Amino acid sequence: MPEKWFVYMQNQPIGIFDSGLGGLTAMSEIQRLLPDEDFVYFGDTARIPYGTRSRPVIEKYSMQDCKFLLSKGVKAILIACGTVSSNALDLLEGSFSLPIIGVIEGAAGRAAEIAEAGNGIVCVLGTEATIKSNSFVNAVNKINPHLKVISKSCPMFVPLVENGYTNKDNIAANAIADEYLSEIALQKPSAVILGCTHYPLLADVIGNYLPDSALIDSGREAALILKEKLSASGLLTGSGRGNTEYYTSDDITLFASLAKRFLGSDISMNTYKTDIENFS
Repeated sequence: MPEKWFVYMQNQPIGIFDSGLGGLTAMSEIQRLLPDEDFVYFGDTARIPYGTRSRPVIEKYSMQDCKFLLSKGVKAILIACGTVSSNALDLLEGSFSLPIIGVIEGAAGRAAEIAEAGNGIVCVLGTEATIKSNSFVNAVNKINPHLKVISKSCPMFVPLVENGYTNKDNIAANAIADEYLSEIALQKPSAVILGCTHYPLLADVIGNYLPDSALIDSGREAALILKEKLSASGLLTGSGRGNTEYYTSDDITLFASLAKRFLGSDISMNTYKTDIENFS
């Protein structure tokens, strides 16, 4: 790679996308780990949820999401979505010639490490599409086939988060968590993978039912992998300003308002709308 082109790549932003706002949990981790980098975030709020879609639709949406980020000149892409990471990562890696990181590898590794030191039980919580793919189960078993991995689809967790029902005392959140987690709690898994980046916002609620389990934030673990891979390839910049542009496929005002719950800051001045259907 010519030196001038390499320097250009170093100075380009990092792209991050999710089906909605949940990926902002990963976004905040990456901003903390890489404060000098610039970022472009896309939340496909017009088409959320991805977790109840068929694999072909998930692949179509994720291809469009990546093409949009590429139009912004990103040097790498973090898929801050468990559903896409589970169902379309191989397709995306084979379609684009830049680093693309999902949320499975890091979370599976961390969960296996904790379970090996504990009772050998890992639990995976995710969307319907993520659980059906068995991606986290296969990743953990590849690391250590002797670990017991149990999975649970939690389809109502995403709408709870997207609508702000995340307080540990929220009646609706606890009623749904009780339905999903009461039987799992009896097995006391050592590690619980939050296989959707929305789920860390429900950590306090989930912790009510799984108090003895270590909750693994898949977005945070992916951010650590991203940093390692960019550092190893020499793509970390030393001249970025830490700027972030936010894009949504739906209402800007609503997106910025809800994002404040995730980030604790007002991003309305840096939020824009894009027609994602143009990137086919």
